[in-house]
Amino acid sequence: MTAKETEKQADGQPDKHQFIEFLVQQNVLKFGSFTLNSGRVSPYFFNLGSVAAGAAFAQLGAAYAAAVLRSGIEFDLLFGPAYKGIPIAVATSVALAQQGVDVAVAYNRKEAKDHGEGGMLVGAQVQGRVLMLDDVLTSGKAIRGAAELIRAEGADIAGVVIAMDRAEVMPGAAATAVTELAADLAAPVMSIAHVTDVLNYLHENFADSVAVGAMQAYVEQHCAG
Repeated sequence: MTAKETEKQADGQPDKHQFIEFLVQQNVLKFGSFTLNSGRVSPYFFNLGSVAAGAAFAQLGAAYAAAVLRSGIEFDLLFGPAYKGIPIAVATSVALAQQGVDVAVAYNRKEAKDHGEGGMLVGAQVQGRVLMLDDVLTSGKAIRGAAELIRAEGADIAGVVIAMDRAEVMPGAAATAVTELAADLAAPVMSIAHVTDVLNYLHENFADSVAVGAMQAYVEQHCAG
C-alpha cells in the first residue's frame, strides 16, 4: 500500500475527540492501582480488552484504519502482537476493506504450537513491509518480541500504530518508550491519541476529579511531552 493510496483513502475518518469519547464509553480507561508490565504502579490503566462487542469493534477498527491511512506509512501486511493486538489487526483490516483497501493479517502465538501446522505465526505469510498494531505502549516488550519473529521471516517493520502513547519514561531511560522503540525498530511509532489529549478530554468531560487529578500527577511525574 503506497503513501498516495493512504492519503486518498483518509478523508472523513473519526477524529481524536470522538476516539477518546469512545474509549471512555467502553470503559477502556480504568482508575485505581495497577502494576504495569514495567513494574511501575499506576493510578490508571488503559485496557482495550474492554472492547468486547461487534459494534464497538467496528468503531475501534475504523479509528485504527483512519490512523493507518493518515500516517502515510507504506505497508503490505498488518500484524497483531499476541494477544490484544490480534483483534485490533482483524478489526482494522475489515475497516480498511470497507474502504476498498484489502490487506492481509498475521499474528503470533505466545507459545509455539507442537501439533497441526505448528510454529509461532498464524494467518497470512509474513513478508514485505509489516505494520504492527497494538493497544498501548508502556515498555514495548510485546512489540519487540513480535518484531523479532517478523524479521526472522525476512520481512521488514514498516511501523507501529497504537491507540494511546502513555509517554512514560522508564527508570534509567533517556526518552519515552515510544521514542526508544522507534529507534530500536528504525521505524515510526504512531499513536491515535497522546496521554495529554486524554487528560484534556477528562478534565472537560469526566466527573471524577479525584481520579483525574491522580492521573494528572502521575503523568507530571513519569511522563514527557
